[in-house]
Amino acid sequence: MTAAFAAPDRLFAGYALDLDGTVYLGDHALPGAVDAISRLRDMGCGVVFVTNKPLETAAEYAAKLTRLGVPCSASDVVTATDALLTYLAAKHPDSRVLAVAEPVVQAALREAGHQVTGDPAEAEVVVVSFDRTFDYAKLTAAYRAVRLHGAAIVATNPDPYCPTPDGGLPDCAAMLAAIEACTGVRAEAITGKPSEHMTYAVLERLGFPVPAHTAMVGDRLSTDVTMAARAGMASVLVLSGVNRRADLEFSEVMPDYIVDDLTQLLPTQARPTAHYSRG
Repeated sequence: MTAAFAAPDRLFAGYALDLDGTVYLGDHALPGAVDAISRLRDMGCGVVFVTNKPLETAAEYAAKLTRLGVPCSASDVVTATDALLTYLAAKHPDSRVLAVAEPVVQAALREAGHQVTGDPAEAEVVVVSFDRTFDYAKLTAAYRAVRLHGAAIVATNPDPYCPTPDGGLPDCAAMLAAIEACTGVRAEAITGKPSEHMTYAVLERLGFPVPAHTAMVGDRLSTDVTMAARAGMASVLVLSGVNRRADLEFSEVMPDYIVDDLTQLLPTQARPTAHYSRG
């Protein structure tokens, strides 16, 4: 598709909506988000929510969306942790994992059947995630597991920072960069957006529609728009979060559409009573 640099002029069968910087920022819904999502659902469009932020479970994200006025269940949310577990099940089943991660990710790993260990000599995989408890001890343990004992590195997401109302927080890419720098080993996979692992999870939740009939809506060129481009999905860049229109000058990937916020997501001619089937 050629970048239109304008709001969408059509409806899609399915929508994958990023959360931070797209649907909400902090504890507040962004302008137009609640109404736009309600109208999409009323018109029969499939909607799932997609986040690279692994600090909460899908159920917790669903509860937050519901509080903000978007009724939601855990099955409506795809997180980077979901993609991580799918990848590990395929490539490292029942592996012993050293987790540079917060408790929610460690709990998910255990529930999926992985042994989470603090001993670098036991680790087969070092999982790296957005971790606000990251410190030198965790870095050293990861270094030893990879450099001395040959563990693989798998990361949840490539985001350098997470947008917040007060300017953002260092995200997974910062922790991953430190581990890759000291070990000299690159991650074998980064499972969140824009990876094919996340794409598969999103399309599966939407019922496997034709990718071209699905729109990925988000605020990052490097994750949301890139994932859409790789998968053959339409991309809608929302300017309410990380990227701005000026960033397009330096970007290797271009969105199909651009909106200031979700008030512009639906085409102007869309009628609330219209029905669009998935497929």
